[in-house]
Amino acid sequence: MTVKSTTDQPHARGETRADLAYQTLREAIGTGTLRPGQKVTERGLAERLMVSPTPVREALLRLEHDGLIQRTGPRTVVVADIAERAIDDLAEVEIGLRGLVARFAARNATPEQLDVLDAILDAADDLLIVLITRHRNGESVDRHLTALLDRMQEFNEAVNACAANPVLIRLLEQSQVFSQPERRALRLEKIAMDDRFGLDRYAGHRALVRALRQGDSATAERLVIEDAQGGLDALRAHPRGRNR
Repeated sequence: MTVKSTTDQPHARGETRADLAYQTLREAIGTGTLRPGQKVTERGLAERLMVSPTPVREALLRLEHDGLIQRTGPRTVVVADIAERAIDDLAEVEIGLRGLVARFAARNATPEQLDVLDAILDAADDLLIVLITRHRNGESVDRHLTALLDRMQEFNEAVNACAANPVLIRLLEQSQVFSQPERRALRLEKIAMDDRFGLDRYAGHRALVRALRQGDSATAERLVIEDAQGGLDALRAHPRGRNR
């Protein structure tokens, strides 16, 4: 079993070691790195995550509450067989929270923030044109693809900032089925298999900015929920995005 160390992950402001351990272990369960029925110990997980047992113990209590693990002893747990259903529930929470972020963004976004969103999409459009052209000519697109994914992440973070609701954003970060590094890795692998992966949802970003400019919270929420649902479904359909 290979579970990523928490030292490999970026620390969000105010995020504790227990938060990082929880997110890492939940991701390992969601991707199948920790399999249903697999027994693990607090000490063993602490060694793999390169943290003390205390944050792991706190993380496991949260995972037990989520229904993702079952305790079999004072320091031993087993990954629950219902993990797939629990991940489905977690995905539903993440999608709902993303929609709520868009609703708040439609209420609170400033003109300056909206201009930033348009500028990010302008830069992404330019990158996409170069990427498509180079791909058509048989040239390497790795650098441009990475840059495009960077712009999309920047866009998502800018939308979050528009919501002006730190509590909501923290809840969203804690409920994500995949961490940002895992999400990116899955996208890159999916694009390697299908160079048009994700393009069917790309145009929705412009529609979202229009809805935010109009203060149309219902449309903004609907657009983001549809995009988030499609994105998670596609990533979880990937072999690495399913429990094994």
